[in-house]
Amino acid sequence: MIDCGEGTQIRMQQMHLKATRLGHVFISHLHGDHCFGLIGMISTFGMLKRTADLHIHAHPDLERFLSPLLNYFCTDISFKVEFHPQNPSVHELVYEDRSVEVYSIPLKHRVPSCGFLFKEKPGLPHIKRDMIDFYKVPNFKIGKIKQGEDFITDEGEIIPNAVFTTPPTPSISYAYCSDTAFCEKIIPIIEGVDLLYHEATFTEEEATRARQTMHSTARQAAEIAKKANVKKLIIGHYSARYRNKTVLLKEAKEVFENTELADDMKCFEF
Repeated sequence: MIDCGEGTQIRMQQMHLKATRLGHVFISHLHGDHCFGLIGMISTFGMLKRTADLHIHAHPDLERFLSPLLNYFCTDISFKVEFHPQNPSVHELVYEDRSVEVYSIPLKHRVPSCGFLFKEKPGLPHIKRDMIDFYKVPNFKIGKIKQGEDFITDEGEIIPNAVFTTPPTPSISYAYCSDTAFCEKIIPIIEGVDLLYHEATFTEEEATRARQTMHSTARQAAEIAKKANVKKLIIGHYSARYRNKTVLLKEAKEVFENTELADDMKCFEF
């Protein structure tokens, strides 16, 4: 999960998301609309008798803010809440498992803020079953072939690895950038990602207001997407003044055509 506002639990219930599947929460910055939902969610997890540890990656101040609340309201929960402090001003690896890497993206906002880059690790090649059968490759050898080894027949003939494999499915990447003013320094970090979420609080008519509040316009979000050669852009974090959000979409599409509007509970495939 990225960020945890006050309505998080309601949305999780509406989307039928299982609490037990949530292992890590990444908090971009310490404004209430991005973290005030944590204590309620953790308390609910306790009532549901969750047992798996919950890992929270955030600015070090979050632990100082949240620990007194946990010590008061959540002393009897059946799982651990582990805090992983991160420096939002540094681009670095903040989490890794066998399938994904997560990097911080330093952003430009009124308080220390960072986005997150999720990069799927490359998978293994696909096996050509017909060639495995043709050369009568034993099952215990298939794992080695996936790792890149050639196959040696009983007669001593070396069969190149390429005979048995096709390239792996391309890995995917996703960058989340909110809240932030226009910041071209992030472009090398998010270069070529499959999907970019970038805040678009205002239109260009409110560019002065955007600078004052350290937010971005829809056009600026699109410019970042274009310069970073991303494949798809999603814009969100709209000012409440825009009842008709198509004005934001139109502005972004003038610069970067493959743009969509974020909306509550909307799912995107990429």
